[in-house]
Amino acid sequence: MGSQSRRPTCVPLLTARHKALRLAWARQHYHWTVDDWKLVAWSDESRFQLYRTDAHVRDIATPHASRVATKCLLEHSSDLRHFHWPPKSPDMNIIEDIWDALLYAVEKRSPPPLTPMNLLTALRDSWCEFPPGYLQTLVEFIPRRFASLLCARGGPTR
Repeated sequence: MGSQSRRPTCVPLLTARHKALRLAWARQHYHWTVDDWKLVAWSDESRFQLYRTDAHVRDIATPHASRVATKCLLEHSSDLRHFHWPPKSPDMNIIEDIWDALLYAVEKRSPPPLTPMNLLTALRDSWCEFPPGYLQTLVEFIPRRFASLLCARGGPTR
């Protein structure tokens, strides 16, 4: 009857310490401009599956400790500055929006990807199909995320 199903918002459980750290981080970076945020290399990990299943899948990937990633970080360590991120703060990371958009784009493809290579191709194609200003818009909204975090006193913003 015209209703849409929506995925429930997942909010991390925040202790008083988490909230205090998030609030301190927001105060520390609130003055940053959009141009400052453009210099951040946004990262996180995500899992894309070919089939939905309730079965337990053991993930043996070690993306943070892989030889390739470690070598790359060591080679460019003088060019990089580590950015300290507060705990339990996916609501402040624009990469979460990007993962959601990629997942949505891949799920609506017809025919759906049925092999790992098809999935990789679908992810790459979906990335290339993002509107030109999509990432720019996400970065431009970061000051609003900080305002929300400050208003929530370090609590959940979504």
